[in-house]
Amino acid sequence: MLNQQTLDKLYTMNLLGMADSFKEQLQQPSFQDLSFDQRFGMLVDTQWTWKENNRLKRLLKEAKLKLQASVEDIDHKTSRGIEKSVLMNLTSCNWIRNHQNLLISGPTGVGKTFLACAIAQKACRDGFRTLYLRMPQFFYQIALARADGTYGNLMKKFSKTHLLVLDDLGLTSLSDTERRDLLEVIEDRHGVSSTLITSQLPVENWHDHIGDPTIADAILDRIIHSAHRIQLKGGSMRKKQNLDGG
Repeated sequence: MLNQQTLDKLYTMNLLGMADSFKEQLQQPSFQDLSFDQRFGMLVDTQWTWKENNRLKRLLKEAKLKLQASVEDIDHKTSRGIEKSVLMNLTSCNWIRNHQNLLISGPTGVGKTFLACAIAQKACRDGFRTLYLRMPQFFYQIALARADGTYGNLMKKFSKTHLLVLDDLGLTSLSDTERRDLLEVIEDRHGVSSTLITSQLPVENWHDHIGDPTIADAILDRIIHSAHRIQLKGGSMRKKQNLDGG
């Protein structure tokens, strides 16, 4: 009776991991041979693991990553211009803690989105709020929010995101509204959070793509000077996977 009351209290307090572990201890006689400290330590460890797993699930759900990628799955055999030392530094997530940016450029199919999603997934594992958006989605969400009166809420969501991933800059020309929207978001995040941008265009061509010289200067000044860069090279990884039967 007392054990059931203890279980009920654990569930009421939402200590579900600890409750399940306590129930397992009651059902397995072998746990009786352990000391109180050992059994209690196991309860705490299980609750901690349960909490961390649920936090990761929540962060990944909110991140909406396009690909299920992880840094452990990055292909180092194919020469694409990724130095292991650079990648190890990025996967430590210290650049996010220091509110720096990451710019990934390279031709179509070389693996920019996969690399971006893998790094973003590691950021989620390290507890950072992350959001992935393709550039067309990014501009569409802002336009929709402005139309339905939720613009302020969306800007607040962007500003509270530790890592914002903007995938595929340069697919289409930017309108004047899109240039100003991009500047607004980058300005809000400058020095307080991190932005990861991928593009088929070399970083040197971003100024021309943005269009308006004044706005381009303002955007790039806030992005580039505190940014790590990866210039991917080589052939399409999609073609390679097809040839390998992947």
